[in-house]
Amino acid sequence: MGIQAWQSKRAVAPARAQAEAVAPVEHAPETPLPEPAAPTATVPPARPDVSGMDWETLQACVSECRLCELHESRTQTVFGVGDRRADWLIIGEAPGKDEDLQGEPFVGRAGQLLNAMLLAAGLKREQVYIANILKCRPPNNRDPALQEVACCEPYLARQITLIQPRMILAVGRIAAQNLLKTETPIGKLRGTVHRYAETGIPVVATYHPAYLLRSPLDKRKAWADLQLAMATVAGDVP
Repeated sequence: MGIQAWQSKRAVAPARAQAEAVAPVEHAPETPLPEPAAPTATVPPARPDVSGMDWETLQACVSECRLCELHESRTQTVFGVGDRRADWLIIGEAPGKDEDLQGEPFVGRAGQLLNAMLLAAGLKREQVYIANILKCRPPNNRDPALQEVACCEPYLARQITLIQPRMILAVGRIAAQNLLKTETPIGKLRGTVHRYAETGIPVVATYHPAYLLRSPLDKRKAWADLQLAMATVAGDVP
């Protein structure tokens, strides 16, 4: 009839919005996320073969050792000191604070008492060789851990092979038990001549000088141990 139908714009807007909502929306292609990096495995340092090392090579190897965590807290390694052809090999537990700072075993009060003990046996410090089960100081002077002892054991074994001492004096429980592979208390180990591994080298156990500083009444027992050590070196003990 020529009459245009009138429609409110308010009715068109919702319809258009509904149509746009229904129509598919094109999205940009997603960028793939990078693959997470694989965790990096910590490779432990290779254990060196020390069996053929001379003194200088062995000492350099010890100074660079990173086999256990003690290298993170040490000031320096404590390799050993003394006559490399000595009849007496003195083996203690581990470096203390003074030893860690100076790089030499038995330099504190316990070291002064050890020197006096050696003099009583007719020996100067320079006439023996002194080493420890561990080459690095354990934090707070705690007992050595089994893994730490295992890392240092080849170094000490090579030192013993190079020295070929006539007798090993194990100073203290830790030294004696580790050398003899036993858990027997030091009080029961002393007074008897033992043997180091397959070498047959005599081992005499005695109290640690640090213990004797705390328990001076046991110095008489330590003197008896030194007399046993002297008799062993002299060949008077089978």
